[in-house]
Amino acid sequence: MGAKLSGPAGQGGKTVEQNSDINVTPFVDIMLVLLIIFMVAAPLATVSIRLDLPPATPPAPNQEQEEPVYITIQEGGDLFIADQQTSLATLPADVCAALGGGVCQEERVFVRAQAEVRYEQFMEVMNTLQENGFLKVGLLNEDIT
Repeated sequence: MGAKLSGPAGQGGKTVEQNSDINVTPFVDIMLVLLIIFMVAAPLATVSIRLDLPPATPPAPNQEQEEPVYITIQEGGDLFIADQQTSLATLPADVCAALGGGVCQEERVFVRAQAEVRYEQFMEVMNTLQENGFLKVGLLNEDIT
């Protein structure tokens, strides 16, 4: 709380009166400092992730759509490519066969796992695909209801 020094006309002495106005100068100083801190910190908090999105052009009307290859990992560690069961050792050859041969490592492969699958089982499949040149791998999740 501040004080106001003033002397009324006609009196020889000065009187002290209380000033009940709010001093906003420290408040404004603090707000400006906080504004600068947030302006500097906000760009540092954003993280950029590179996304490899398909082009936005629709396919030609007479072009036949190819069915993607799905690798399914079940709770017990069983692997399936579509409806065919496979193992970790024969996974790359079976994926190439499902893709129709050729340069099968250039095609996109989708991996989905049940919710109960351990992380270790999932990473074994991912590492096997990566070691054999399958670098375009998409991950799918399913809603748990």
